[in-house]
This record gives sequence, C-alpha cells and structure tokens, in this order.
Amino acid sequence: MVSFEPLKVQSLKESCVRRLEGLILSGELKIGERLPSERELASRLNISRPVLHEALVDLNAKGLVRILPRRGVFINDYRREGSLTLLSSLLNFQNGQLDPLFQQSLMDMRLTLECETARLAALNRTPEQIEEFHALLKQEAAADHCDAARLTELDFTFHHLVAIASGNVLYPLVINSFRGVYTSLTSAFFRHYCGTPVVNEVLDYHCKLLAAIEARDSQLAGAVMAEMLKHGEHYLKAVTPIS
Repeated sequence: MVSFEPLKVQSLKESCVRRLEGLILSGELKIGERLPSERELASRLNISRPVLHEALVDLNAKGLVRILPRRGVFINDYRREGSLTLLSSLLNFQNGQLDPLFQQSLMDMRLTLECETARLAALNRTPEQIEEFHALLKQEAAADHCDAARLTELDFTFHHLVAIASGNVLYPLVINSFRGVYTSLTSAFFRHYCGTPVVNEVLDYHCKLLAAIEARDSQLAGAVMAEMLKHGEHYLKAVTPIS
C-alpha cells in the first residue's frame, strides 16, 4: 500500500534558506567567504531584503553563517559552529540519505541518550504520564501495520513521551531537535518492514518498556531501551547499510 505524504508549499524565506544551505553544504560557498551585501544578494535571488534577512537569521541560528554588524555575513565551518537545528538541513541536502558515519553517530547518540531517558522515566514518571503511555499503546495496537507513516508518527511520539517522563526538561527538546532525521530513519524502517512480524516486535518492546517504567524499575527500563534500539539498528542495516 502506497503512503502519500501531504505536499508542502515552501515560503520564499524557506526557499531562500534551502538555496543558501545547498550552496554552503556543497562547498560552493567557501568557509570564511563573505556574502554579497543584502541589497545585492536579494536582487540576485529576486526576493525582498526583509525576506533575505529572515533567511540569514535562520542560517545564523544553525551555525552556517555569522552575521557581523557593519562587516557583513560570512560562511561558517558548520562542523565547528553548527547546532542541532542543522541536522534536518543536512538530511534535506542529502535527499534523505545519511552517510554511514553520520548514521552510525546518530545510532550511538540515541543509545546513550535514550537509555538515560528510559532510566529516569522509571524514576520520575507521573500517574498521568502512565495513562498517556497506555493510551498511546492502544493507538499502536489499533494502527494499520501497513501504514508506515502512522507507525513512524506513533513511534516518535512514544520515544518523545519517554523523554518527557524523564523529568529532565532538556531531553525532550533534544529529541525534538532531530525529529526530521529520526523520523527519516524510522520511516525507512517501517516502509521496509510494514506488515511483517518485525513491527509486532517493536510494539512488544514498547509494552515491555512501559511495564518497567510503570514498575519504577530503572535498571530494567534502561536495559529494555538498549535492547530495543539495538533491535532497530540490526534491521535498519538491511534498509540503509551502516559501515
């Protein structure tokens, strides 16, 4: 069954950001290079100066450029200056295909981060959050296991809720910050395995993790999360090989 995702119409600012990101990430705009003045660049891109300025502010927040008052806008080395907001831009630039090192780095980071969120969730979860977990698992059980988009959405919501239940206010923000990269990988996973027993295995892990969190067993919660992430990594290698 084909899953059709809604089309998105880009604003002029988004189009400008995407164009400049591509020039920077491809290396056409060199590190340290000064961009033309806003007036000249806006004219070349056929957009207004306010739109261009908003786009440059976004690029500055991502660490791709540096805006220096009265001096101009300079290209940054995003590897040194970039922030988590750059992850989705890298994914878009590579048309959804992460290079093996980047993908493995993401897997390793998730293992470290999410085992901790699971452990803390077992210690700090509230009764209201337990109810929210149970409601979410009911949605997962009722979902069409051939609907990869829906499975991806529910899976992200589950992991994000674990981060919220951890009680650490920063962890859910970190999870949200690389949502685009995260869901790109899980979407590929569910598209490949939708309708197979592998999907049921993922949902079983969710149930086991919730049981550990509900029992306030932090050690078990961390162990289940680690096993679940290793399970996902194992099957994801067949879809997007990691060297």
